[in-house]
Amino acid sequence: MKTFQGAVCTLLLSAGLTLAAGLPSPSITGNYMEARTADVYTGPCFANAETGLVGQLAVMGWKVSHGSWQGVDLSGLSVVGVVRAESTLGNVEVKSNPAKAVLIIDSKANPAQRLALASFAQHMSGHLLSDVVRTETEPIDLSIENNDVHSRNASLIAGSLAKIETRAMTEGDQICHNEEVWYQPLSRTSHAMPAYALSHEYDGKGLGVTWSSPDKRSAFVASFSEPSE
Repeated sequence: MKTFQGAVCTLLLSAGLTLAAGLPSPSITGNYMEARTADVYTGPCFANAETGLVGQLAVMGWKVSHGSWQGVDLSGLSVVGVVRAESTLGNVEVKSNPAKAVLIIDSKANPAQRLALASFAQHMSGHLLSDVVRTETEPIDLSIENNDVHSRNASLIAGSLAKIETRAMTEGDQICHNEEVWYQPLSRTSHAMPAYALSHEYDGKGLGVTWSSPDKRSAFVASFSEPSE
């Protein structure tokens, strides 16, 4: 009898492990926007002229649609990172590009969610947000037209501190007619499209500089889907 019961337990345990292995891993999903002070969709002549001179500044924003991070539900919340680097962001020829960052946390978040949002943004952006010199709390609105990830008509507003507004590229945005995505997004994404930045600005403290860099081919509109930590 003991042998039979033991065999049954082993079968049940094995079936449970097989079922668990077949379940999808928890994930965190949502939308992402960024803009920087250099074109990301451009040709070699423009890119080479800008490298090392501009493109050190950027605004990045994530809105979580569904999911949790470090066991904290972040559904419906947003976080923004503002970056000042020492050289052009995304330039693969610069092995070390230290950056200072300001984090803007969604004012709707509670204390636990604020910590989780900061951790999530740092994970998604790699080293860019590792040196946070200032943290702000503001209402954040990140919206994409018709909530369609294929639309490039989008906006990101973080209180009075940061703003991005984008539209789709047009034929008139091609100058050399050999343009391509010269720089990849600064964040981990599952789908990203270059967009035209109608506005891109930061008017806050902490980085020693504020800026307004409109009317450039300098933005991305994207979605993300990342395993929950």
